[in-house]
Amino acid sequence: MSIVITGATGQLGRHVVEALLQRNVPAGEIVAAGRSIEKLADFAARGVQVKAMDYADAASVAQVLQGASKVLLISGSEVGQRVDQHRTVIEAAKAAGAELVAYTSIANADSTTMKLAAEHQATEAILKDSGVPFAILRNGWYLENYTEQLQGTLAQGALAGSAGEGKVSAASRQDYAEAAAAVLIAENQAGKVYELGGDHAFTLAELAQEISTAANRTVAYQDLPASDYAGLLAGFGVPQPFADILADCDLGIARGDLLVSGSDLRTLIGRPTTPMSDSVRSALAAV
Repeated sequence: MSIVITGATGQLGRHVVEALLQRNVPAGEIVAAGRSIEKLADFAARGVQVKAMDYADAASVAQVLQGASKVLLISGSEVGQRVDQHRTVIEAAKAAGAELVAYTSIANADSTTMKLAAEHQATEAILKDSGVPFAILRNGWYLENYTEQLQGTLAQGALAGSAGEGKVSAASRQDYAEAAAAVLIAENQAGKVYELGGDHAFTLAELAQEISTAANRTVAYQDLPASDYAGLLAGFGVPQPFADILADCDLGIARGDLLVSGSDLRTLIGRPTTPMSDSVRSALAAV
């Protein structure tokens, strides 16, 4: 048996490989695949199979997926190109006779109108039509989306956004990775759809207050019109098309699109999800 982790050179992918190892999956049964395989040298040293793969290169995808029992398709990072890239992986998994393809989608994919969700929705449709046994991991927002920006937030003395009083059910990459690992090693996962999010949703104003408390300085939440927020992000170097998408995501938060009900994530990982406060304090310690 082999479990292939695509996009393993990314942060989520690395966490998934580590989570599988921690669950005593034999290293030789894990295939960590990605473009920059030098980033996986530490896993190779532990016996994990490391293979070069590019979503845009169908031949490399087919070669890596040969003999795969299970595949974790981590959604690509190139917004606008992901549907074709994901289709390439799904078709290769089908040709290889994989018994399961697990896909990292987005929370509430069946109802959200966020622009960022469109490629996830298209990929879910491809999976359902492919005939390949599949499981869908609808990941909510990462806490790291905020904590990795803490240095800039503190420098500005404000947390900007367009989410209003909407709440987001965020969890850590580690949480989502452990959930993916749990699904990959479990039986009878075909057809399962998991809505994954943190145990305790919060508003961006509450996040700003937590940062203020933890850093012992005032950080206010500044709610902006989406066009203004997109312009602010572009001013910080975010490409305008992606800045527009991020601002639209905040509008989604305001609507409740990233509010996850239920306890799928907690159940899969067998523990409470990472609290926002813990994530903020850990990130501040590293600033």
